[in-house]
Amino acid sequence: MNHTPHIRTVLSCTLLVVSLGAGATACVGSDNPLAAKPFDASEQVSFNTPSGNEKVDPDKPLEVTAEGDGGRITDVTVIDDSGHFLAGELDADGTRWRSTGSLSAGAKYTVRVATEDANGAPGVRTLTFETAPASKFLTVTFGPKAGTYGVGQPITAELSLPVKDKAARAVVERALKVQSSPAVEGAWYWVDDKKLHFRPKEYWPSGATVNAVSNLQGVKVSAKLYGGASKALKITIGDRIEAITDAGSHQMTVERNGEVIKTIPVTTGKPGFSTRNGIKVVLAKQYFVRMRGTSIGIAEGSADSYDLPVYYATQVTWSGEYVHAAPWSVGSQGYENVSHGCTGMSTGNAAWFFETVKEGDIVKVVNSAGDEMDPFGNGFGDWNLDWEKWLKGSALVAGTPDGSSAADAARLRPEV
Repeated sequence: MNHTPHIRTVLSCTLLVVSLGAGATACVGSDNPLAAKPFDASEQVSFNTPSGNEKVDPDKPLEVTAEGDGGRITDVTVIDDSGHFLAGELDADGTRWRSTGSLSAGAKYTVRVATEDANGAPGVRTLTFETAPASKFLTVTFGPKAGTYGVGQPITAELSLPVKDKAARAVVERALKVQSSPAVEGAWYWVDDKKLHFRPKEYWPSGATVNAVSNLQGVKVSAKLYGGASKALKITIGDRIEAITDAGSHQMTVERNGEVIKTIPVTTGKPGFSTRNGIKVVLAKQYFVRMRGTSIGIAEGSADSYDLPVYYATQVTWSGEYVHAAPWSVGSQGYENVSHGCTGMSTGNAAWFFETVKEGDIVKVVNSAGDEMDPFGNGFGDWNLDWEKWLKGSALVAGTPDGSSAADAARLRPEV
C-alpha cells in the first residue's frame, strides 16, 4: 500500500511593537523542515529612540503593542535590576500594554511579554533596555546622628532640593520608610519644602530600635528630578525620662518610666520673660555656656542686662532656653519666678539633671504665663500638635492627589 505523506505546516507569529529601545524576538517556526523560513522579526520591531546603545528616556512610558492576524498580549511583566516591578495596564482586547508607573533613571529593565496567536497558541517575548541617568538627584539626610535618644526624639529628613508640588511630595513620602521594633503608628509631617519630621502617635517605646531608610534611588519625583542614594539611619530609644516643670508651684518633677525619681525646686521666667508652656525635647547639653542678655534682645547696660557664666546647661529651644545651674537665684527657687526664661536650679540639682537626661528626653512646662511652644522653628515642639493635626501635615491626607481622609492616612503610613 502506498502511503502519501501528510505535510503539516504551522507558521504563527505575533508582531510586537515596543516603543522603547529593546531586543527583538523571533516568531515560532514550522515543525516541518521543508516549510518556509520564518521572517526576520527584527524587521518588525520599531522604537521611539535611536538605534544602538543610546539609553531610553525614563520620562516616557513603556508601551507594548501586538499586531497581526488575531494575535494578542495576555500578560506583561517589567522588572528592574533592583527587583522593582513597573506597573502597567493592558487593554481589554490585549492589543496594547502601557506603563502607568514611572521608569527609574539609570536602571536596566527586563520585559517579559506573554502572547497568544489567533489559534490560542501561547508565546513569550523577552527584551531588555536601559534608561538614561537623571540630570538632577534628590537625596535625603536623616537625623539625628546614630545613637541613643529619649522617647520624644523625632526623625528628621532634610532634602537636597525643595519639593513643592503635592504629587511629588507624595512620591517622596511614600519612599521614606521608618521601621520600629516594637512597631508603632507614626507619620511624616512636611515642615517646609525641604524638611520633614517623623514621630509616632505616642512617645517612642523605651528600648525601641528605629531605622529610617530612603527608597528614592532611581524613582521619578517630578519632571527631570529623580531620587538619589541616601544613607540610612539607626537609633535606639532609652528610658522614658520626663521632666514636668510647674511654673505656678515652682517645682520640677522628674519621672523615669512613669515613676517619680526626683522633685526639684526651680525658678522660671519672670513677667515679661515668661517661660514657654508646652512640650519641649532636649536638644543638647553643654557643661559651660556664656549667657548674655544681648543674645535675646536685652540692651547692654539696661536693668535686665546680664552676662553670666552658666554651668550644667541643658538646651530645649534654639532661641536659648535652658535648664541650668543658677546659684544666684537659690533663694527664689521654689518660691518665685525671677529668670529671663530659663529654668534655674541649684548647682547640685543642675548637675544631677544634666547627668540624668539625654537628647530626645521630654521637658514639659505648665502653668506659665508665657506663650505656647512653637511646634517647629525653635526646637522640637512636634508633640504640641495632636495626632489629627499632625496627620494633616502629611502629603497623603485629604486634599492631596490620592484624596484620602485623615483617618485613611493613618493606614497609609509606612509600617513602623
